[in-house]
Amino acid sequence: MVKARKSKDQESECCDIFKALSVETRLKIIELLKAKGPLGPKKIAQVVGVTPAAVSQHLKTLKQVGLVKSERRGYWIPYEVDAGALEDCRIKVSRVCSCGCSEESEVVIKRARKEDLRSLEAYRRELEAELERVNKRIGDLDVGRGR
Repeated sequence: MVKARKSKDQESECCDIFKALSVETRLKIIELLKAKGPLGPKKIAQVVGVTPAAVSQHLKTLKQVGLVKSERRGYWIPYEVDAGALEDCRIKVSRVCSCGCSEESEVVIKRARKEDLRSLEAYRRELEAELERVNKRIGDLDVGRGR
């Protein structure tokens, strides 16, 4: 009887995660936090294109299922992806969506790693572009000072 209850709890947890991720805005928030790191609700709202109140509701749902976490820092409450929970989610999804053969599971894992790598490479390019803009601005300020 205890095993049946535990299995039900795990199924319920999976259902809750799937429900939370079934909303496009929540997926955008997860992707944004993965790419940019901890952000506050106002910044998330600006990037995603919804109101801060809507973002707060989405973050509440994502936090309830354990996919994001937050820690108050003074008046600012940054939200970030819970990497461990996201990995657990990926494993659960892989179990549900695969036939059970190890080769297919390996393909799914490799594909997920490639997508993470692509995301990180894109973020690196963004940072390099930002660094170029900062260096140009510093150069412009040095020229303005007569250096």
